[in-house]
Amino acid sequence: MTYVVLYIAGIICIWWTYRVGWREAFKKILSILIPSALIILFNVKAGRLLFRSPIVGIISILPTAILIYRGSLPLVNGFNNWIDRKANNFTESQDVVDAEVISKEDA
Repeated sequence: MTYVVLYIAGIICIWWTYRVGWREAFKKILSILIPSALIILFNVKAGRLLFRSPIVGIISILPTAILIYRGSLPLVNGFNNWIDRKANNFTESQDVVDAEVISKEDA
């Protein structure tokens, strides 16, 4: 069952990349994966420390998920700004030819 979910997620990622482009798809995937990983890691560690069972930590995920998601937004925004800054530097470094438009009447 896990493989079916991963297969469907992979197909969705490929489709999303085709639809919006590499940069936007990568930013969206990062904005989903970073908070998800932080939420899971925190709740497994908290479950081991507080309840001596990681399963209880995962079950108590809802209250901490909201706090961790809000807390991870600056980190996600930092990654997205870094990706945009790298793309803007590449765009500005290309040679651009300025041309003037002359109408047929003036020529």
